Amino acid sequence: MGMVLHGNALLALAAAVLWGGGDFSGGMGVKHAGGTMGAALRVILLSHAVSLSVLLAVAWWRGDPFPHGAPLVWGLVAGATAGIALACFYVALSRGAMGASAALSGLLAAAIPAAVSAGAEGSPGLLRLVGFLVAGLAIWLIAAGPNPEAKTADRGTVWLAVAGGVGFGVYFVALKFAGSAGVIWPLATCRMGSLAVCSLLVMGMSLRARTGEARVRLTRLVVAWALGAVLLDTSGNLLFIAATRAGRLDVAAVLASLYPASTILLAAWMLRERPTRRQGLGMAVAAAAVVMITYQM
Repeated sequence: MGMVLHGNALLALAAAVLWGGGDFSGGMGVKHAGGTMGAALRVILLSHAVSLSVLLAVAWWRGDPFPHGAPLVWGLVAGATAGIALACFYVALSRGAMGASAALSGLLAAAIPAAVSAGAEGSPGLLRLVGFLVAGLAIWLIAAGPNPEAKTADRGTVWLAVAGGVGFGVYFVALKFAGSAGVIWPLATCRMGSLAVCSLLVMGMSLRARTGEARVRLTRLVVAWALGAVLLDTSGNLLFIAATRAGRLDVAAVLASLYPASTILLAAWMLRERPTRRQGLGMAVAAAAVVMITYQM
């Protein structure tokens, strides 16, 4: 008996590292594009269009059959949810208080699939349940709480982060069910859904044409941040799909939801924010949570 760090646990942790970097890159792109919902939608459209092109090329090269039925529907649902959630989350990140935004979204993103998995796959066991709670505490310690160097999130920013977290939680569940069609096509259909939803939202904003939302400019710097986001986010998504196919959804989702750790570490490095004792404690608590979740009798 002991700690078994392989299979879905290792894949989920790798996804967390990449997702955290992707969120930071996407948030910075939206910030430089204006920090508005229109800017967020355009960054997502750019990054997901690039991602879809690459995924379609890989699927064609591999000869993977196009999914039908439930896997296709779940992939489109995952994409539509992810598009809206990412837009809300990127705006929250671009307004500052990256920690509070990442913490709220991480907690909600972990709680929803954990509840669904417990109902569908049965109880994960007492030790893992405790580990899930400890992971939630770790997310909060790492990304939220008092930090004199962080900006204070207003009520609107908090609600954007909540919307993003709920959307991510639903996205995790939908992507799990879409994953029965393989690895490449579920994410490709997800990108189709997000592109469709974000395009409709941009069209709606263009018709309204208020406060210049329809005239957001994508500079070279914004494009560079968006391309960084798509590379990291797509890789993380592929690893998460593989993680859900290798084991329980709740284990994969909770471990992957530790992504705020890499978001905050990148913010500390790139934005020259000094790490706090609270964040260091959160890292230690996260390590304890990983041990509890991956411990096998």
